[in-house]
Amino acid sequence: MQTFVFMRKDDDAANLFAGPSQIKLEGHNVDILEESFAPSERRLEMSDTDIWKLFNDAQRNIVYLNKQRLAAVEELKKLQREKELLLGRIEQLEAGKQMNVVEGTVTKPMLLSSFSELLLRIDSMVLLGMIGTSEASDIRKKVMDRKDNIPDVFHDIQQKTDMELLSELRQFSEKTMRKALHIVHICSEMEPVVSFGSLASCVTGLSCALQRDGNLVEVILPKYANMDLDAIQGLRKAEAEFDSYFSGRWHKNRVWIGVAGGLGLTLIEPVYHSSFFNRDRIYGYSDDFERFTYFSRASMDYLVKSGKQPDILHIHNWETAIIGPLFWDIFVHQGLGGTRVLFTCHDLSSQCLEQPDKLGLCGLDPHRLHRPDRLQDNNKTHLVNILKGGIVYSNKVVMMSSVLSKERIIHSLSHGLEPTLAIHKEKLLIAPYGFDGTKWDPSRDKLLPANYSADDIGGKAVCKVALRQRLGFSGCSSAIVGCIFSGVIDIDVDNLKPAIQHALRKGVQCIFMGLKTPVRSTTMQALQEELKDVNMRFVNKYDEALLHLILAGSDIILCSSFDDPLFQIPLKAIKYGSSPISLDIRNGGFRQFEGHDFRSISRKEGFRQSERHDFGSLMSTQYIISTFGKMSLYQALDEINNDPSRWTWRMKDGMSKDFSWDAECLDIHWAAYTFIKNL
Repeated sequence: MQTFVFMRKDDDAANLFAGPSQIKLEGHNVDILEESFAPSERRLEMSDTDIWKLFNDAQRNIVYLNKQRLAAVEELKKLQREKELLLGRIEQLEAGKQMNVVEGTVTKPMLLSSFSELLLRIDSMVLLGMIGTSEASDIRKKVMDRKDNIPDVFHDIQQKTDMELLSELRQFSEKTMRKALHIVHICSEMEPVVSFGSLASCVTGLSCALQRDGNLVEVILPKYANMDLDAIQGLRKAEAEFDSYFSGRWHKNRVWIGVAGGLGLTLIEPVYHSSFFNRDRIYGYSDDFERFTYFSRASMDYLVKSGKQPDILHIHNWETAIIGPLFWDIFVHQGLGGTRVLFTCHDLSSQCLEQPDKLGLCGLDPHRLHRPDRLQDNNKTHLVNILKGGIVYSNKVVMMSSVLSKERIIHSLSHGLEPTLAIHKEKLLIAPYGFDGTKWDPSRDKLLPANYSADDIGGKAVCKVALRQRLGFSGCSSAIVGCIFSGVIDIDVDNLKPAIQHALRKGVQCIFMGLKTPVRSTTMQALQEELKDVNMRFVNKYDEALLHLILAGSDIILCSSFDDPLFQIPLKAIKYGSSPISLDIRNGGFRQFEGHDFRSISRKEGFRQSERHDFGSLMSTQYIISTFGKMSLYQALDEINNDPSRWTWRMKDGMSKDFSWDAECLDIHWAAYTFIKNL
């Protein structure tokens, strides 16, 4: 038997065998007892080979365990370093070191900053275990594919929690999977090129929202003499002209193309009938039917001859409603078999009644269309109703209103079209108006002295101080009440005077300003004299920057009605943390919504979009009516003074809502587009 001598100091020898008395080795379970080193018969009988085998096994297992431990430690350190690096970079971004905004535009550093920050937040979500690596990879790919749109799609990334941002990222990921649509609006107005009423802002706002959502949107307008051509980028006349049919002949038309608000724009200019749109006004002429029928037919001829095959033709009001029967009777078999028609009506009171034989001007058959189930007017049966034709011959019909229900429109505000609307009720939808969320948002409004949001409302107090200083108010007050109106005709003086007098007695500071129209009428001057007070201000000239400050600095905004399709002051007031109070309130009752109880509806949660539309009321409608519908100025001031915590909650709750074109209005139109496209 060979003898092995271990040359160690006594202390080293003791340390060598210190530790647990039982060690589990890979593939072995060896008991090492201190007394085992004492002589015994069993140990004396062990061979040299057995001892070496045990020793080598022990050494191999010790080395293996050490390697695994070291690898785990290194991996942990690496993850810790990555986490610290990511958190550090996120903190830098949150401090705003990479934000760079130029007036009216998003610069490249701004785009890169938003893009980079978004990717870092996704990384952070992975490290925090909120999402798996597979989902994160999928979201990153979709973000990178549309990185140029990131600043438009994701706002205020720094202010959002991880859960809020993750919800938006998942919605964004879902939207990118949608099949993009080609949508062509044929209409008579578009902001900022030519604007008369709510149609202009709706066409531009909805179209921009649709394009931000990944769709291709184009607009076709007549080339008016009084339109703002400076608002069109790259405007140029196309070399080729095209022919369109009208009054038994084919006529030449010039085509102008450009970009307005990021949207492709086509202007059609008649050559022979040049006087149709070479006028001072857009509407109000005895030959308006001829003018817009010519334009509608020319637009359809242009689409066919240019080879365009849009998924959706979106027509608006009676001016282009004739396209409905034109499409199905003449053009559907000219390469437009896959196209569908959506008709939006902003005003049922303007319908255009004409002699049936005039339908022949654009190539339609008067005898075929002058029938009760087609274009024949429901009351004046010897005439045709052009607006009715748009309703009958469209795949879906959208009525624009921020506060009215489908039933209310059909039975009370149909202006003689109730039988038609009742027959076509299933294809009738209600969509709310919106506003430009990139412009009207207190969290990034460049016209405010301080920005604020529902999560941090500190900036609103700064805006209130700035508003008082701007208008020369001395001292503080319990509240500031702004009154914003679009014209003198909208002011209910009988309701307004006692309400304002009550507010002034309470020490409230009040501000009046007209939109686009100066406060100089006889009615307003008399009101100004009657309400003269140190806490009263009349702004005699419209001021865009001041309007933003009034919305931000006021606690309450008085408005003529919640239904404000042109300016959307009630919705903007809510977004800026100012409660809209309607002057239509009498004795605590809200006239527009008598007989409709929206309070129970607003408490329902989780019902489908289609169910809301079938019922006929919108989420935005339900919120506005349930929250502000029956509140008078007296009640609002009482809550501010006696229940400030509830008032603050109401204000922050409203600010968290999205009333922009990108919200419910976009969702409803998208649902309508996809539904009719699949017919």
